[in-house]
Amino acid sequence: ALMATRGALRTCIPPESGRPVVLRCSGGQSILKELSNELVAVDLEDAARMNASAMAVQVYIGGEYEHQSIRNLVTVINSGNRFGIPTLGVNGVGKDLVRDARYLGLAARIVAELGAHFVKTYFVESGFERVVAGCPVPIVVAGGKKLPELEALSMAYKAVNQGAAGVDMGRNIFQSEAPVAMIQAVRAVVHQNETPEKAFELYKSLKSERHTRGEDLQANAFVSLPR
Repeated sequence: ALMATRGALRTCIPPESGRPVVLRCSGGQSILKELSNELVAVDLEDAARMNASAMAVQVYIGGEYEHQSIRNLVTVINSGNRFGIPTLGVNGVGKDLVRDARYLGLAARIVAELGAHFVKTYFVESGFERVVAGCPVPIVVAGGKKLPELEALSMAYKAVNQGAAGVDMGRNIFQSEAPVAMIQAVRAVVHQNETPEKAFELYKSLKSERHTRGEDLQANAFVSLPR
């Protein structure tokens, strides 16, 4: 599946692609101001018209605008339930919040108890199994900042083997030198339980093939647009 904003879905993703889309439904300030000050940025009937497979809302537990972000989440959940569209609750972590298992476990559980059908959060080396065990709905792990390809694949492998249902990567895909090859390598880890080392070898092989055929430039332009 792809995660995209409404504008990216309309202008950059061909309707005939057939790919499931998780529609980003919250948004707000992008630079300088407090980024957690978001609102519901999509008419929920529009999400249904655009055939969204799910809707995503950022929630900032413990942040300055926690109350507003929770309101955004439950608004989207309530509307989505009427249309049969599930909601992904995205745990946003501001600069002042500690990204450890205790906090992430609490935040994920709160979002799930508010009605989110699945939760996107961060992987941590220590205690991630407790985060998963304490959350009553599936967890998807955020890719976070750009990592070297082998490190990103290792993170995905550890997350899935510790209970995550999957990963949602942005920068680690579209900032890769070979985005399509990286997608396929991540898929091998998540869906085929391939080791990071073997997936990295697959990435390098596919990268070499696609570079020879001159396909990566086009793929990068497409993959880099959805967030």
